[in-house]
Amino acid sequence: MRCCFFSAPLAARSALSALPAPCEVLRSGALLAPALLKAAAEALHGGRTARRGRPAHPDAVAAVHLELVTLTEDRAVVTWYTGVPGTHDGLGHLLPAVTEGEVVYGTHPARLDRRAGEDRPTAHHYVELTDLEPGQTYYYQARSRGTPAIPTPLHHVRGNAVGTNSYGLGTDEGPFSFTTPQPPPGQHLMSIALCNDLHLGETAAGLLAGVPLPLLRGVAQRPGRTPYPEIMGRALVAEARRRGADVLLAAGDISAGGAPRDLAEAKRILDGFGTHGRDYFVVRGNHDRPGHGHGHGHGHEHGHGRGRRGGARRGGHGDALPDALPDTFLDSFPGRDGASYFAHDLGGLRIIGLDTYERAGNGADAGGLGAEQLSWFRGRLREQRDQPTLVFGHHPLTVRGSVFPVTGGQRLDRRQARAVLDAYADAPGVFLHHAGHTHRNKRTVLPQAPHVTLQEVTAAKDYPGGFSLLRIHSGGFALNHYKPRTPAAQEWTEQARRVAGGLWPHHAFGRSVTDRNSVTAHDLSGVTPPSR
Repeated sequence: MRCCFFSAPLAARSALSALPAPCEVLRSGALLAPALLKAAAEALHGGRTARRGRPAHPDAVAAVHLELVTLTEDRAVVTWYTGVPGTHDGLGHLLPAVTEGEVVYGTHPARLDRRAGEDRPTAHHYVELTDLEPGQTYYYQARSRGTPAIPTPLHHVRGNAVGTNSYGLGTDEGPFSFTTPQPPPGQHLMSIALCNDLHLGETAAGLLAGVPLPLLRGVAQRPGRTPYPEIMGRALVAEARRRGADVLLAAGDISAGGAPRDLAEAKRILDGFGTHGRDYFVVRGNHDRPGHGHGHGHGHEHGHGRGRRGGARRGGHGDALPDALPDTFLDSFPGRDGASYFAHDLGGLRIIGLDTYERAGNGADAGGLGAEQLSWFRGRLREQRDQPTLVFGHHPLTVRGSVFPVTGGQRLDRRQARAVLDAYADAPGVFLHHAGHTHRNKRTVLPQAPHVTLQEVTAAKDYPGGFSLLRIHSGGFALNHYKPRTPAAQEWTEQARRVAGGLWPHHAFGRSVTDRNSVTAHDLSGVTPPSR
């Protein structure tokens, strides 16, 4: 299976080398089977009932794909889609039904006495509940034209798209329920948007190599539309600003193949947030290596992290890294002293950015830091063990609980990941490691360093899109996922949920609310708010 989870296919020999071990296939396949069977049945039988045309009743509407996206101590974001029953767009997706939407809710399932609506009719509904009380259980039902919205069925693979418990899932029409968390302790200090996998230059989402399943096919933008990575990148910047982010961190795969024009376009988009190196920071992913240039996202065997000319040096795995090619990533996002990794102090908060593909390879293999970078990283943590520290890089340290087969190419090299975790164990100030690459929302805490939250953030470029907002308080932090809100972004993310034969939500959205929304206590009193 490909690196970066789903993207354009590798050459045949690369795909074969990336195939998972049999034990990994069986373990992940056990999770995948219920969703796969459901999607297969829908694919086989959906065409018998769906047709192009009008529904039997002009006021009928199908309200589907209900999701509880964001849950904080005082607000919740609920989304769903309305379609015209009995129709399809040629690919099995309901034609949009533009109509009103509302959420009724309350503190008892029989008394949904509060209401939140939208300011305009739409097929892509986004309702935000505000003024909620921390630690309170709420019951809610989303509906359009009186039709209750039914949830994305993540519960078939041990997940829940609509709440913090299973209440209401027996009927699929609700009401469903969630319990708001307590806020992070202490004073709010700053907010940071965490994002990754913009893939500027990509033309089809979700192509897969190495898995012989006809359902797993890519989804392309409709002809004549703006390229979806540009739509999603601009929507991300706008929403991050609207949600009050002070800083933005982009953890790699900014482009689909390291092409200068794609990296330049990515910089123009991110410059809408502020100034690189001050307001936003970027690190490299495996797709950001030079030499691809056609938006296909193939890995490349050449690259380097420090220095741009002058012979070859050795990476962390003993791979020779020729410095003959220009580093197109650093041309667009120059590092300090020519480095592709860095440390930055922001009011007492240390931000460390890692280049997790500082190595030779085809893009489908495990990430690697390089010996010099790993030594630098360990030294930085030893210098100030207690300083509040956030680390971000493209490859995660571990990949657990995936509904798809897990390969070594989806994470950092095991030996280096252990070295990083050992460094975290001796650095109590580190509280968060943000990664991308897997294109999913997933929160993990490992016993080797229980004070560090390992947060994978879903890809910005397609379903569900968006970013995680890190809200730092003096006594802890919250992580909350936000979808983009522009109409073009909402239309594309609804289209892109068909990736992997419609299985993509089971992987990308976050199989539990806490995979995309969490609160953690940690002493961050050494951080001061940024100057406005």
